[in-house]
Amino acid sequence: MAEQLYDELSDPKPDEEGYARGLGSRQIQMIAIGGAIGTGLFLGAGTAISKAGPSLILSYAVAGVVIFVIMRALGELLTYRPVSGSFAEYAREFLGPFAGYVTGWTYWLFWVVTGMAETTAAAVYVRFWAPDIPQWISALVFLLILYAANLISVRLFGEIEFWFSMVKVTAIIGMILIGVGVLTLGFSDAGDTASITNLWQDGGFFPKGIGATVMTLQIVMFAYLGVELVGVTAGESEDPQRTLPRAINTLPWRIGLFYIGALVVILSLVPWTEFQPGVSPFVAAFGKVGIPAAAGIINFVVLTAALSSCNSGMYSTGRMLRDLALRGQAPGLLTKLNGSRSPAFAITASTLLMGLGVLLNYVAPGRAFEYITSVATVCGLWTWAMILICQIRYRRAWQNGHLPPPTFRAPGGVWSSWSALAFLAVVLVLIAFDRNSRISLYVFPAWAALLVIGYQVLRRVRPEAVHGTAHDHLHARDGG
Repeated sequence: MAEQLYDELSDPKPDEEGYARGLGSRQIQMIAIGGAIGTGLFLGAGTAISKAGPSLILSYAVAGVVIFVIMRALGELLTYRPVSGSFAEYAREFLGPFAGYVTGWTYWLFWVVTGMAETTAAAVYVRFWAPDIPQWISALVFLLILYAANLISVRLFGEIEFWFSMVKVTAIIGMILIGVGVLTLGFSDAGDTASITNLWQDGGFFPKGIGATVMTLQIVMFAYLGVELVGVTAGESEDPQRTLPRAINTLPWRIGLFYIGALVVILSLVPWTEFQPGVSPFVAAFGKVGIPAAAGIINFVVLTAALSSCNSGMYSTGRMLRDLALRGQAPGLLTKLNGSRSPAFAITASTLLMGLGVLLNYVAPGRAFEYITSVATVCGLWTWAMILICQIRYRRAWQNGHLPPPTFRAPGGVWSSWSALAFLAVVLVLIAFDRNSRISLYVFPAWAALLVIGYQVLRRVRPEAVHGTAHDHLHARDGG
């Protein structure tokens, strides 16, 4: 019985979901790598350094361990049943239709506000070269360019993301090598002051106390948002059973190199006291090194990182919104694909809402990034919590013989998942204590109320939309 259910649901055919399996191993690997390098590191780290000093490195390391636990839990679910819109599907299967409904819409909102954050960050980077251009104009231009690119095809999306990620990876490795050269050979303008001792000589490793370090965890968690994107690509991956576990297993060295390694280098090059909130620490550090055009080059790289994340956001929101529409939980028009099998109508609707970020950049350009990231973080915490809870329920099901065992098992079993859930709860409490991030705790209850009202309306107007499975709806639409 378990094997029969697995055969029916594990790998939907391209003509069932309608997507083309156009993402190869090379693209999946780089999408996974790119998802771990974004605005949270390049821009958000400046604020976090000013709040905690060198101890921020420890925050990234601890949070990185938790993220790996979450991703291995997701890996179990993905190899059991690789589907597009996976987070909502798993919540629906293991926790019920309401949980799937809330998770689908919340993950969609997460990428909408993340897209706002990334276009905001990109607009901030443009001011490095053109300070007179209004921030909202740059945000609007980038939004329109990426929207056009996302309509073409998933293979083109994968190729664009591959090269965006290649730029980020090459640049960070190059920055680390240059930084190590400055630290060991002493060349550049920062050669006299650059030293590993900068990690502890200005007030110690915890210059503002352990409490301040703990408070940065909610900023750090935003930096990791997006690593779960490989779960959305499952429905369009050529070989999800092989490529997705490989992508997840590379996460520890990605975190170690791109986050821990990069932060150790830049905090050694320049004393932490010289970094300012809202300014990329990478741009600031290599500007002080004095290498010709280094700051401009790095600014281009971090601009690429922001555009890459926004590009991923448009991809994710389009797939998740169409998945909701296929279940009857969003307007039916959003199910339509264009000639290249991209969900054009769903992408368009999501992009229009991302345009609210452009408005926020116009109204409050100085605080736009902070407001948006706090909302995105809470949405991300919900998604990660759902992944962990679903993995716990899935484990219980296969251990009781109701479902087949995973081919890619998470280390530590349910105990590591429970520990990660406790960590996420701590981060949520920290958000409540942070004056600037607290706005998300006002927004999220309003969002939850909207979802409850919408669900109750669906139950009365379209009851079939809150029963059965997405698999059933797909067959129903085809007359099967």
